Amino acid sequence: MIPEHLPEPTRRKAPPALAGPEAPQPTNLPRAAGFMVAAALLFALMGVMVKILSHSLPNAMVVFLRSGLALVVLLPAMARHGRSALRTQHLGEHIVRGTVGMAAMYCFFFAIAQLGLAEALLLNYSLPLFIPFVERAWLGVPIPKGIWKPLGIGLLGLVFILKPGLGLFQPAALVGVMGAVFAATAQVGVRSLTRTESVTKIVLYFSIVSTLIGLGPALVAWKNPGVESIPVLIALVGAGTAAQLLMTRAYQLAPAAQVGPFIYGSVAFAAVFDWLIFARHPDSVSSLGAGLVVVAGILALRSGSGSRRAGV
Repeated sequence: MIPEHLPEPTRRKAPPALAGPEAPQPTNLPRAAGFMVAAALLFALMGVMVKILSHSLPNAMVVFLRSGLALVVLLPAMARHGRSALRTQHLGEHIVRGTVGMAAMYCFFFAIAQLGLAEALLLNYSLPLFIPFVERAWLGVPIPKGIWKPLGIGLLGLVFILKPGLGLFQPAALVGVMGAVFAATAQVGVRSLTRTESVTKIVLYFSIVSTLIGLGPALVAWKNPGVESIPVLIALVGAGTAAQLLMTRAYQLAPAAQVGPFIYGSVAFAAVFDWLIFARHPDSVSSLGAGLVVVAGILALRSGSGSRRAGV
């Protein structure tokens, strides 16, 4: 769900009308890191709201309301700019991001409802491990040689979290991993968007596409929200929309290989919320797995920086 840039070999194949020289983007790592840490905190808070709502509303409704209400929040910006707010030469990329990103959101919200908050966020943030393989299958980009070490570390960490064969295995954890694969696919499909589209337009298109996709399942599972759910829904939408805007801005200000690791702060924030709000403590095996996945994710982000202008 993080819009980023296409690898250099792919951009050279762009149609002449869309190709052309690109000015290098300025780098401001301290500011980008601040945006990313703020996004990490807001994503953890969004997870808290999802977990609270999961006790009273179906997953399909929570996903739809998160997207639909976010679209309502963004409508003033759309009205202010008129048709130019939707004018784009990359509609296909927006649709790819919206469709696969919506699949990732379904999986992510389901995992939050069924697992510990920190565990669900961690599984979602294992996506850097899958990006090189999605790039290879989709775009034909060679797999970076340095990816195999972080991949091995990350897979070992996932095994510790999933615990297959120990009687502690939770199928919902596999859904969380599927969400990470969908999120990685969404990223690969839209890497060029932040060079040609504004932050608001990227998030606006995602809200439109995801709302349209989520409407049908939400209507099938519809259950009128109670009055007590309204403030939680508002907080969910506010935190999620602001986090996405801040994260997109962070990736515009600095290479993802440098700023991307800061998003793992969300796991630390989520662990604190798990402890304070839900009185949930991870076991030692899961904690070890969490550490391995974080290390692997950071190494994977850095291993791809040599072959990409903005990294993973």
